[in-house]
Amino acid sequence: MVNVSLQRYRDKTRLYPVVNLEDVHSTHASSNETLSRLGVKDLINLVQKLPPAYRLVFNLYVFEGMKHREIAELLGISEGTSKSNLSDARNILQKEVLKLNQVYDQKLNFL
Repeated sequence: MVNVSLQRYRDKTRLYPVVNLEDVHSTHASSNETLSRLGVKDLINLVQKLPPAYRLVFNLYVFEGMKHREIAELLGISEGTSKSNLSDARNILQKEVLKLNQVYDQKLNFL
């Protein structure tokens, strides 16, 4: 199933950056505290909202345990592109997790 999905993705498009990285800032918060407030569904939704190129590399690296060399060969991209897409995906996820954390803080303060 993974291979069929990858082949369909390869046939349709190439991996290109789709996010202005200047808008994505990297701020660090207490990850244990932030992640403990989020449910599994919240985290899955965040991953599903990633741009397709970033989501594909993120899923292959994190969930499938593939190395950047393997991902590059599989998708027909360079290793550097694989690493860059993973880094960008992590930055986007971090930003979104922090946003959700702020929403939860506002809800708690409202109560």
